[in-house]
Amino acid sequence: MEPIIAIVLALIGYALGSAKQINQGNEALVERLGRYHRKLKPGLNFIVPFIDQIVMEDTTREQVLDIKPQNVITKDNVYLEVDAVVYWRITEIEKSFYAIDNLEQALSNLTTTTLREIIAQNTLEDTSMSRANMDKSLLSELNPITKEWGVDIMRLDIQSITPPESVRKSMEEERAAEIKKRALISEAEGERQAAIKKAEGTKTSMQIIGEAIRSHPESREILRYLVAQDYVQASQKLGASNNAKIVFVDPANSTDMFQELISESVSKEEPNQTTGNVNGST
Repeated sequence: MEPIIAIVLALIGYALGSAKQINQGNEALVERLGRYHRKLKPGLNFIVPFIDQIVMEDTTREQVLDIKPQNVITKDNVYLEVDAVVYWRITEIEKSFYAIDNLEQALSNLTTTTLREIIAQNTLEDTSMSRANMDKSLLSELNPITKEWGVDIMRLDIQSITPPESVRKSMEEERAAEIKKRALISEAEGERQAAIKKAEGTKTSMQIIGEAIRSHPESREILRYLVAQDYVQASQKLGASNNAKIVFVDPANSTDMFQELISESVSKEEPNQTTGNVNGST
């Protein structure tokens, strides 16, 4: 009876020793007598005790690698401090174990070196404006290498690019000057448009007045009155100013002056009217 119990206990111990559970999202590597044998998938697996050995179990889920701030130099010799984040995952666990030692350290060093090379090919302005393009360039440089390690880099994000204090001040002054320049241009354009609108309004008003005088000659007296009224109001405004200089005009001559101005504006239209009448009579 005792031998049977011993055999049963041995079988139970063997079963317990050979059963290995792998969690979802993980994979494991098994070596048999020191050589790679097979890969264990998530779930319940069995190995041969004392002959098989699990040498590695790792996740195949996406992982995050933080690249610490690095001092790099641009194409135009400006020193920058750059940091980034790498999102990666293991696609072939056997390569990640056998092809490279200390996988995360290798990924960190490779990303840092490649980041410096990419930034060294760009000027400070290009580096600040084309961050998305640099991310794509880094991925295209990294993935062919990491594929040999059984790793796929999903994406890489450059978090911050920090130039020296003197460069930051220069960039801020340049941006401020550009904003001021755009504001002055906008103001000048607004004044130009206002002047054009005012000139168009004055032209239209003169055309209306000229047409009214041609159609109703008796309205000239009304026009003289309106001009004289505007002249008086303008004189009052000048007199109210502390810095104004008042020029007195002889009232006797002012009427003649206004009449002359009106006559000139009307005379420009009368030849055409006269010509039309002559042609009509002929």
